[in-house]
Amino acid sequence: MVAHQTTAKGKAGKDLAPLPEIPEKRYFSISEAALLCGVKAHVLRYWEQEFPQLSPLKRKGNRRYYQSHDLLLARQIRLLLYGEGYTIHGARERMQVLTHAARQEHLEEQTLLELEVADSPGQIRVVGDGRLQYLRAELSALLNLCRHGH
Repeated sequence: MVAHQTTAKGKAGKDLAPLPEIPEKRYFSISEAALLCGVKAHVLRYWEQEFPQLSPLKRKGNRRYYQSHDLLLARQIRLLLYGEGYTIHGARERMQVLTHAARQEHLEEQTLLELEVADSPGQIRVVGDGRLQYLRAELSALLNLCRHGH
């Protein structure tokens, strides 16, 4: 029995069956990807046309090879469409917003972890919060060990 719920968008959503864990593997065939995402292979091929973010590797004979990040993306699309009741158009827009937010978060992390080389050689100052200062101290200690032997 499928339970219905109302989502933030006001549409009826469904509780989806839990999906299997993604194995530690580099590439997945389309049939494996379909099983791991809870949809049929033709649905994944259709989503590739509708969602530019979903683009598995294609090799000889146009065979698709999905990676873990492709599977996570397909699962997110499945959740939006089947779980939250989005249309293809709405899910595409939502995915663009999520992708943009993820890029912004990545840029903020990069900015936080920027390294600034000081005037004197071997001196590195980490720009960021206190957690990174600990890492700086550890790295400096390792550099000193390397310079002076054990």
